[in-house]
Amino acid sequence: MQQIVEEAIFAFSKERVNIFVAGRTDSGVNAYGQVAHFDLEKEYALDRLQQSINHFVQPHTIGVVDAEIVDTDFHARFSAKSRSYIYKILNRNSVNIINKNLQYWVRKDLDVEKMQLAANYLLGKHDFTSFRASECQSSSPVRTLDEIRITKIDDNIEIYVSAKSFLHHMIRNIVGSLIMVGAGKWPITKIKEVLEAQNRQVAGPMAPAEGLYFLKVEY
Repeated sequence: MQQIVEEAIFAFSKERVNIFVAGRTDSGVNAYGQVAHFDLEKEYALDRLQQSINHFVQPHTIGVVDAEIVDTDFHARFSAKSRSYIYKILNRNSVNIINKNLQYWVRKDLDVEKMQLAANYLLGKHDFTSFRASECQSSSPVRTLDEIRITKIDDNIEIYVSAKSFLHHMIRNIVGSLIMVGAGKWPITKIKEVLEAQNRQVAGPMAPAEGLYFLKVEY
């Protein structure tokens, strides 16, 4: 995404810029409210800026939905106070057609109440090594999980997660482990054991990227 947007900005402004985003997303992950900032020498009307970027990013599924001028000390990543993601699961036996590649299709019936009880062990400040990708470049595995809320309406399960920052693949690894609980393969307390083990090998499989959405950033 970064390169595509930078090239779109150059296409109309003829300025080479670097854009900085609020949070990194893996290939296949969607975003409702990604935030990015960049600096331009020339000043443009915001509506023209937005329309120009949206024109030149075509045919990619990227679009600017809002734009505003910020102070020079604003940074899309480092000024953020919290980030929220949502993970979407279609939980039914029949095939996922309409939302294919937009939800993770899980055929086995999941117990959302047990998943929520298990997820509660993850709230607060912990060492999340067990849910961290081996290639994660963060200097510390310690993070503070502010909220994790799981809801189910009909066949649709949504896992809402909020924190100031996350480790690489942290959410997808958490979701994969919670699915093990929901499917009855693990007891609720297994999540606590996995967390305390500080060992990625004892956690569940990583959930696929297609169900994960970058929801919003708070500044």
